[in-house]
Amino acid sequence: MNNTVLIIEDEEDLLELLEFTLQKEGYETIGFLSITPQVKKILDEEKIDLILIDRNLPNIEGTTFVKEIRNSGYQNPVIYLTAKDKPTDILDGFEAYADDYITKPFNINELLARIKAVIKRSNKECDTLKVKDILYNFANKSFSIDDKLLDLTHLEHNLLLEFLKNQNILLSREHLLENIWKDSIDKQEKTVNVAIKRLKDKIDPDGSKNYIKAVRGEGYIFC
Repeated sequence: MNNTVLIIEDEEDLLELLEFTLQKEGYETIGFLSITPQVKKILDEEKIDLILIDRNLPNIEGTTFVKEIRNSGYQNPVIYLTAKDKPTDILDGFEAYADDYITKPFNINELLARIKAVIKRSNKECDTLKVKDILYNFANKSFSIDDKLLDLTHLEHNLLLEFLKNQNILLSREHLLENIWKDSIDKQEKTVNVAIKRLKDKIDPDGSKNYIKAVRGEGYIFC
């Protein structure tokens, strides 16, 4: 399967050049001239291996958008491709989750090499995710504790993965309903409580590890 690059660049000619060049190298590309609701829809529905994004966008600063999606749980690697080339700009970019930072004008071969390197590094890092003693294997979509596989439902799988990706971050019931239950007709706070209790019974049957803590009136936190 070819890697897919999401490109957000407001210069139409440059966007077309980037798409043409990357497609010629075997990548799939999805291009946008600005941040629209469709961008997040794509992130939800497609496997995006890299986000290549300008900082000077018409409706939102690129780093602001990346911070927003990171806070929403998206972990896609990011390369900023931008005219902002001051040392403070570059530092701001890396503080805003940059995996790499490339300034304009740029050498296309260097850009291709950096894209390849970031995707390769990301794929290697993302084979597994370990938080405390819970290990998630992305290849076979399985959870294990001390090498013992967990028998989880599809809902419990998605719920636990959301917690692992957001360790030490308070997740409200509203956040969980929107991101886990999505279009389900059974979107009630009571539903969240019941599902989390069942999940806790499976990952911590004797209650000794207390992975998931309830914060009264707020939501839940995995810590």
